[in-house]
Amino acid sequence: MPTTAPPDSGTAVPAMGLSEAEAARRLAEYGPNDPAPSRQRSTVAALLLLFLNPLAIVLLIAAVFSAFLGQAVDAVIIVSVVMIGNAINFWQTYRSQRAIEHLREVVRSTAFALRDGDWKEIPRNDVVPGDIVRLFAGDLVPADARLIQSKDLYIQQAALTGESLPVEKEIALDKAATDQPETTYMVFLGASVVSGSAIAEVTATGPRTVFGGIAKRLTVRPEENDFERGLRKFSVLIMRVVLFLVLFLVTVSIALHHDPLESLLFAVALAVGLTPEFLPMITSVTLARGAVRMARQKVIVKRLPAIQNLGSIDVLCSDKTGTLTGGVMKLDQSLDALGGRSDHTLLLGHLNAEFETGIRNPLNLAILEARCAGTGDYTKCGEIPFDFERRRVSIVVARDGKRLLISKGAPESVVQHCSAYESAGQVISLSAGQNGACLQMFHELSNQGYRVLAIAYRAVESRDSYSAEDESKLVLAGYLAFADPPRADTASTVAALRQDGVQIKIITGDNELVTRHICEQVGIDTSRIVLGSEIVRMTDAALQHVVEEATVFARVSPAQKNRIILALKHRSHVVGYMGDGINDAPSLHAADVGISVEGAVDVARDAADIILVEPGLEVLHAGILEGRKASGNVLKYLLMGTSSNFGNMLSMACASLFLPFLPMLPTQILLNNFLYDLAQITIPTDSVDPGYLRQPQHWDISLIRNFMVLIGPISSIFDFLTFFVLLRYFHASQAEFHTGWFVESLATQALVLFVIRTFGNPLKSKPSGPLTATVLLIVLVGILIPFSPTAQMLGFTALPLPFFFFLTAATGAYLATVEVAKRRLFRGITMA
Repeated sequence: MPTTAPPDSGTAVPAMGLSEAEAARRLAEYGPNDPAPSRQRSTVAALLLLFLNPLAIVLLIAAVFSAFLGQAVDAVIIVSVVMIGNAINFWQTYRSQRAIEHLREVVRSTAFALRDGDWKEIPRNDVVPGDIVRLFAGDLVPADARLIQSKDLYIQQAALTGESLPVEKEIALDKAATDQPETTYMVFLGASVVSGSAIAEVTATGPRTVFGGIAKRLTVRPEENDFERGLRKFSVLIMRVVLFLVLFLVTVSIALHHDPLESLLFAVALAVGLTPEFLPMITSVTLARGAVRMARQKVIVKRLPAIQNLGSIDVLCSDKTGTLTGGVMKLDQSLDALGGRSDHTLLLGHLNAEFETGIRNPLNLAILEARCAGTGDYTKCGEIPFDFERRRVSIVVARDGKRLLISKGAPESVVQHCSAYESAGQVISLSAGQNGACLQMFHELSNQGYRVLAIAYRAVESRDSYSAEDESKLVLAGYLAFADPPRADTASTVAALRQDGVQIKIITGDNELVTRHICEQVGIDTSRIVLGSEIVRMTDAALQHVVEEATVFARVSPAQKNRIILALKHRSHVVGYMGDGINDAPSLHAADVGISVEGAVDVARDAADIILVEPGLEVLHAGILEGRKASGNVLKYLLMGTSSNFGNMLSMACASLFLPFLPMLPTQILLNNFLYDLAQITIPTDSVDPGYLRQPQHWDISLIRNFMVLIGPISSIFDFLTFFVLLRYFHASQAEFHTGWFVESLATQALVLFVIRTFGNPLKSKPSGPLTATVLLIVLVGILIPFSPTAQMLGFTALPLPFFFFLTAATGAYLATVEVAKRRLFRGITMA
């Protein structure tokens, strides 16, 4: 909770605000304060939606026809497979969504509202019309509201008006509420408080706000990220293959005069077998498990696809404060302009920090923690808020009828407006060209790693308001030097991130001297430091070249941070940006992954995809590795779905050309596919190769396609071998052929998961316990089904013992062949 003094101009605030009962009634009447609410499906609707899958619909229709034609057993099997598969899919997805919603609750946005006479922190979605809300610097405006009280209030409302500079807001009690953002006495949802404070009465919430109207008119799908783009390309690939096989089989069936219903069921069953219908569930469960593990590492995920993007980051942009350093400032020295100890500099700096209504940044807190006498005699008369153009903030205070303007900010910005300086208690005129002498002390302190603020002052006349034009002919009182040493673990974490393929680029508003000092201490290359003044003169094309070579950017503005991020993205980097301030929101949006910390201002937290419960690179490093684990397990499922599945379906399609009967009954194909999917349901619990974690991972649809084209036919070769052995040596009947291939198909495609799950040697990469158990259990079930009481109902028959000797040899040879092919495909990729 900010410690800024409450607003002191305007009408009296209602003593009680709304009662909780009245607020609940209005919430029911007006709905949640969400400007663009998304439709939340009910549990029943979500379950029913699974049955609207085209393949599921065709299967259920086929089941009805089967029952109508007297094939009741086939109908029951088809319906059972569809029902059980969808039930598992629904339950796992539902659990994952609940876990994510729970994590989002941890970092939900809040607002301070007057309820039953007390100021309470409530969820922003619970704000209702008539609520009295309190605003401080750094807050997001929770709803459209009319100002009741305000104090030096400046609002950033670029999202509503396009105006890049903050605008001043003040009360006007004689005017009616309006929905015009240019109105000076109204604040609006979508804006943020840059400086000052206020109390306001909410006039509109949710879709009824100005921002809600804009959001409704401009509702567009969010930009597709790397993860979603990869899934879409994969889906297109599978759809093309499925369409080709189905059309091929239908054509063959018509040509060979096969039974129409059986042929249709066979084609649909093949399509089901090739379609990774558990992909959404596997993806949701994998990412949700990753999010829960990341939460244990003190990394909260707000948007689930961000997990995969986090694992893909190869460039991390951040300020040094709170990332390389501890972010806990300590005022170490108070000096005059030439380096002598000065209590007067501390007094002026203390007055500026005490009365400033901007965000309570670490530097202000450090100043206020320092002991300083004599500040109680002053009263505040005015303020000129901080902005990134002036890079300073000024306060006007009064004592004994005399007014004093005190400026605090970046030394270069302050000194250039000074006409005199203090040294040893004396005020000395600063003639033209002597600025360098005053800045010499600043440079010396910066070279020692200190953060430095300049303090200057001048007497001003009494009037209602002051502007930046009054910040002239100042007297430089001196400098405040702050110590913020690097974290003890920063150097090792920077090295670990570099080893794991993540470049760190420091983008800071600080000067290059202190930035160089800190970066060199933690092992970041400072051979070239690019300044904001250089970026101003660069074209976008030139900047794209520079960002590849430089690691440190100093004296940059928020707009320049945004340009740097976009330049990196245009160079095909996946960029993470870590920020916690008001002006970091655009960069957080622009980055592939926006990262903030729990103590950040509302604007930054709202814009971020990832929230760190604890600041620092070590926590973020752990989150990046968890993102790569989640990505790796999703990839395993995709490789399985496009290799063994494709091979088996290809075998069935080819076998149907020369066999006088179907190579496997449609119900047997569905059962085979269902059991195979069950074997993979525990993939999210599996470990990932250490080598996979050492490099950023990006979607490569060509890798998946090549894997399918190479491994799939290998599976078909062993299927054809099984066909040959069954017909030539075992003289298999139709039922024995179906049974033998069912067992071989299930065993090979399930056990090959142990080979495909790692890019390295499967004997050196241990799968998780749950994955091992489910795969072996499914293989055992497949072997025992022909000997069970349900065998005849399913069209199976008992197999002779010699077949299992062949099955063991064939499966071993298949796994070895896949391992050799896999190594050739992934030659040069070290994943051990």
